[in-house]
Amino acid sequence: MRKFLVAGNWKMHGSRASVAALVEGLLEQGTMPCQTLICPPVIFFDQLQRQLVGSSIGLGAQNLDWHDSGAYTGEVSAAMVLEFGCSHVLVGHSERRSLFGESDAQVGLKVEKCLSSGLTPVICIGESLAQRQADETFAVVQRQLDAVIRQVGVTALRHSIIAYEPVWAIGTGESATPEQAERVHAQIRQYLAKQDESLSQNIQLLYGGSVNGENAADLFAQENIDGALVGGASLKVDDFLRICRAAV
Repeated sequence: MRKFLVAGNWKMHGSRASVAALVEGLLEQGTMPCQTLICPPVIFFDQLQRQLVGSSIGLGAQNLDWHDSGAYTGEVSAAMVLEFGCSHVLVGHSERRSLFGESDAQVGLKVEKCLSSGLTPVICIGESLAQRQADETFAVVQRQLDAVIRQVGVTALRHSIIAYEPVWAIGTGESATPEQAERVHAQIRQYLAKQDESLSQNIQLLYGGSVNGENAADLFAQENIDGALVGGASLKVDDFLRICRAAV
């Protein structure tokens, strides 16, 4: 049976004080109601590694480079994030694709590096508004998935998580309706089933795109949605906890 996962992507937000207060607020709740992951800016890894000792909250990175080391200014390696206790990495987030030009092939390389290093990639896929309006949603999603599968093979996805995040719903306040999100999640699961039925039934599929305390319960009630990749709401203790509780 698939478990629910709620992952918070803090993006480029936070200070020493705000991070300490946010995590303290989460830890005051005791054991989190569902599997929980936070993905902060790398500058806070050391602080969070110490603050999360003994807690049920996992630590993830927002990105990594597929090289082991070298002259790659501004990048971080798998070994670096592992050293600070990270278990997961967001790979191919729409902002990495659109703002920093990450290609489908590069996303595949990053997934491969995660898997070979013992990290769980959270593979982000999704379409733009123009692509949705052109009825290209699943063609885009399939293309992005296929690039990963070509690089690592479909079996490797057994050790991965997929997050469907329609680009038009990220940070806009607009969210896909539960029915719209469920339709794409079901298509993803059906597509994977053609290649590996067991994988299709067991892989966690998250929804990302303006998830909040108001819409989380309806999203999580859908058969093929196994949690959420949360942006802005993950920066507020009460909002994030409300989302986590909706997964129970």
